[in-house]
Amino acid sequence: MANALDLLRTELADAKAYLPHQGSFRIRLDANEAPPLLPPAVKVRLTEELGRVAFERYPDATASDLRSAIAERLGTAPEEILLGVGSDELITLLMTAVARPRRAHEPPVVLTTTPTFVMYRLSARLRGERVIEVPLDADWDLGEASMLKGIEMADPHLVFIASPNNPTGTLASPERLTRVIEAAERSLVVLDEAYVDYADRHSLDLFRRYDNVVVLRTLSKIGFAALRVGWLVGPKNLVAELDKLRLPYNMNGVSQALSTVVFRELWDDVTRMTEAVKRERARLASALAALPFLSVTPSQANFLWVKTERPAEAMFKELGERGILVRSFHSSAGRLAQQLRITVGTPEENDELLRCLGELA
Repeated sequence: MANALDLLRTELADAKAYLPHQGSFRIRLDANEAPPLLPPAVKVRLTEELGRVAFERYPDATASDLRSAIAERLGTAPEEILLGVGSDELITLLMTAVARPRRAHEPPVVLTTTPTFVMYRLSARLRGERVIEVPLDADWDLGEASMLKGIEMADPHLVFIASPNNPTGTLASPERLTRVIEAAERSLVVLDEAYVDYADRHSLDLFRRYDNVVVLRTLSKIGFAALRVGWLVGPKNLVAELDKLRLPYNMNGVSQALSTVVFRELWDDVTRMTEAVKRERARLASALAALPFLSVTPSQANFLWVKTERPAEAMFKELGERGILVRSFHSSAGRLAQQLRITVGTPEENDELLRCLGELA
């Protein structure tokens, strides 16, 4: 009788399950979640809506009301919206769908930047796809020449570009982004705008200008991570094809009901919260930059990309000992060995972070 382990994909042998940092910390500034700044009335309204959910029934299989609510907010058609359990489900769905072999016995190719959201690389490799990572430039912008060369040489199926980028918080320069899209005419370019609600501009219009562009967005970074709602915006004909891969009832009834209320009734509260985070981001960035051993990259997200003169691993551990969890990239080595990513917390959390960093000076 065959051992079930012998039947598994070989890519699993070297992979590890994705797990956030474990442990108990009084302040967590590691996961890019929104701070709890939404007014109590928001939770009251969502709790009221929760009472209307028919728990004994399957949810709307097409999530039509939620797709309409998102479309109304974005100025698109519902048929241009595909929903997923966070952006993660949509990323894996795209990798499953956009995989027609170019040449016999050659795996699909995914091209992305580095550093960036780790799930592009992990999800592709677990599916046996070839991953090409192009380093960002010295300012953490798209390395245009290298991107264009990678597209020319590898002929990728998918090109993933996060803007604002995680972990750097930087927006892709519009001119560079446009030239990359135009060069990738045989690829589907995926613009991941998970953090766009904290940015000065967006790229949603590009999916209308170019038929090889889709845009990803999510509620996870703006106060509703627990709902696990993400969406893709793209051409109707492409969305219809991708929808064939979506699992039945992938969007649960609770998430559908509550997210619809967020879009139709609570968006002003969301906007006030994101504006408050942007103000706090500026204050925190200024205070961090004033410390002699830190420098801060200008951010368009709800976190800061911080370079420390000391090893990032040591800073990470010393903050952890004081009950504050941030994200360190020391294990990536190279120019990332001295980089920390710090989520913007509440004013009180940020003040405590600054106090602890002052002790480390």
